[in-house]
Amino acid sequence: MKKPPAYWNKAKRILSKRDPVLRKIINKFNKGYLTSRKDPFFSLCRTIIGQQISTKAADSIWLKFEMKCKKKIVPKTVLKLTSRSLKSTGLSHQKITYLKNIAKSFNNKYFNIKDLQKMNDEQAITYITLLKGLGVWSAQMFLMFNLNRPDVFPTKDIGLIRAISKNYKTSYPPSDRFLNKISKLHLGYRSVFTWYMWRSIDPVDVEY
Repeated sequence: MKKPPAYWNKAKRILSKRDPVLRKIINKFNKGYLTSRKDPFFSLCRTIIGQQISTKAADSIWLKFEMKCKKKIVPKTVLKLTSRSLKSTGLSHQKITYLKNIAKSFNNKYFNIKDLQKMNDEQAITYITLLKGLGVWSAQMFLMFNLNRPDVFPTKDIGLIRAISKNYKTSYPPSDRFLNKISKLHLGYRSVFTWYMWRSIDPVDVEY
C-alpha cells in the first residue's frame, strides 16, 4: 500500500498555520497525498506524454500507449515499437522521438538515477534536461512524482497557475510579484502546496 512522503503530514500542519486559504483546501482533501511509482522510466514516459496537453487527452493517449507496450513500460519494449505503431496512439512525431531517445538513454545507462538522487533540485533539473525532450517543467514533474522532493514550484504549469488565480482571487496569470509572495509563504514545502492547488481544481489525483 502506498504511503505519503515522510514530510507530508508535517508540511500540512506548517502550511495550514501559514496560509488560511490553503488550510481550507487541505481540510477538504485531507486523505490524499503525493505518491511515487518508484519507476523512473515510467515517470519520464508519462511526463513526455503529458506535455502541453490536457490531463484528459494525456490519460487517453497513455492508455493506448500502455496497451501497445502490453503493460510493460520498459526501455526495450518502447525501442521495439515502430513509430507508426506509436503514432496510432495519438502521439506526435516529436513525442515519439523523445520517448525513443529516453528509452535509448536508459538502455545504454546514459541516464543514471543513482547519480540523480545525490543531487540537489537545481543540479537534478540540469541533469534531467540533458535528455532531449525534457525541459524544466518535465524535470520538475520528475522531482515531484518520482523522487518526491518536497520543495518544487513549477510556475510554468498551467494547472498550478490557474488554481492560484482561482483560489487567491487574483489575476490570470498571477503577476510575478504575487507568485514570488506565494513562493515565499510556502517555502520548504512548495511541492505540497502545488499538489493541493492541482487537487482544488481537479477531483482526480495528478500522477506522473
